Amino acid sequence: MSTLPGFLSVRVLRGVNLVSRDAKGSDPYVVLNLDGQKLKTGVMKKTVNPVWNEDLTLAVKNASTPIKLEVFDKDTFSKDDQMGDAEFDIEALMQIIQMDLEDIRSGTVVRTVRPGSHCCLADESHIIWENGQVVQDLLLKLRNVETGVVHLQLRWVSIPG
Repeated sequence: MSTLPGFLSVRVLRGVNLVSRDAKGSDPYVVLNLDGQKLKTGVMKKTVNPVWNEDLTLAVKNASTPIKLEVFDKDTFSKDDQMGDAEFDIEALMQIIQMDLEDIRSGTVVRTVRPGSHCCLADESHIIWENGQVVQDLLLKLRNVETGVVHLQLRWVSIPG
């Protein structure tokens, strides 16, 4: 599937019940990877329930390419510890963006994406038409760890013309 020219704004909202990697609590941060782009949030000190509320923007070339999310524990004197990872794609979001939604009431759920064996969704993900924008909330269950969920909000930013 080809994409419309634009950017994906990923708001990294929070982590829930992340695994603890240090005796005094973890210092988590999130890394997003897509097509050679690598973006990081700030580090939240001594918590397994961080609230980042940070926007990271990725240039999207192909909507079928999965976006990789990794959570790390920042360490001062050693390599940062991995706290889990997840992958998600934006194909469903891109399908909705190409629809004419101007006559739909703000706050309307346009589509629901359900968790499955092929994705890291922890719960249903709603794609909503909100104030003239398509928005998708995601709860991602982290892999390769005992526990942890990361909450994201996706928005597509079109390039005019």
